[in-house]
Amino acid sequence: MTMSETPTVALIGPGAIGTTVAAALHEAGRTPTICGRSARENLELRFDGGHIVVPGPVRADPKEMKNTFDLVFLAVKSTQIEASAPWLSALCGEKTVVCVLQNGVEQKELVARYVPGSPVLPSVVWFPAQREPDASVWLRAKARLTLPDTPQTEVVLAALRDTRCSVDVAADFRSVAWRKLLQNAVAGLMVLAGRRAGMFSRADVTALALAYLRECLGVARAEDATLGDEVPQEIVDAFHRAPADLGTSILADRQAGHPLEWDSRNAVVQRCGRARGIPTPISDLVVPLLAAASDGPG
Repeated sequence: MTMSETPTVALIGPGAIGTTVAAALHEAGRTPTICGRSARENLELRFDGGHIVVPGPVRADPKEMKNTFDLVFLAVKSTQIEASAPWLSALCGEKTVVCVLQNGVEQKELVARYVPGSPVLPSVVWFPAQREPDASVWLRAKARLTLPDTPQTEVVLAALRDTRCSVDVAADFRSVAWRKLLQNAVAGLMVLAGRRAGMFSRADVTALALAYLRECLGVARAEDATLGDEVPQEIVDAFHRAPADLGTSILADRQAGHPLEWDSRNAVVQRCGRARGIPTPISDLVVPLLAAASDGPG
């Protein structure tokens, strides 16, 4: 596909991230077909200086779909991939690129089994967006994705060109993905504390976060990520600069009583550490507590 062409686009999962991408496409005159668990008339994205209303409908029945698409954005959480399988079957053909807008470093492995023959393109999502009580989404920073340098990336670049969602292409995507995973992993501490980003202003929480991040960094390097010694401090510094009321998706899920992405955000560090013979004592404490917070019993 050349950059001058406009691919046909569908999006599965009109949550905070999905709504942001759908709004960026709609604003540029490329409204995607939107698919989700529940039918809705429209989506609304709010940001400093304005808002975008994306017209629906949000389609709720995969059996109604008659055509496949050039590009499918999968914007559901890792805990919802299996439930999205009927949509993937309905929307994807052999040449459909499935771009996964999801946390973790195992996106291709988790999604590929549901789209045999279709290329799966992982991504790193760099923007905070949160669902508001009125069902709108609040975008709290500029929207940006990072994608690997592959031929399939061209279709995403074509779809999102000249939109409010910028796209970076990384030659060393593995390192970028692991850096984001470190950020996601330490954000899991917010679930255990039941607090937002302001908690990182405590000296004891900062010390714990740095120790956890250094443990994760050792595993990331064993997985061939090129990350410097400064990365843990940079991540903690970013939490220090964040608004005190800034949440994270895993905290929002905990507060709503939804299943948590503890496996893809935290247990992956523990698994990879064990496979490499690297001790992960903090993960060994954090992961069971997050799993219990997610899945019980009790």
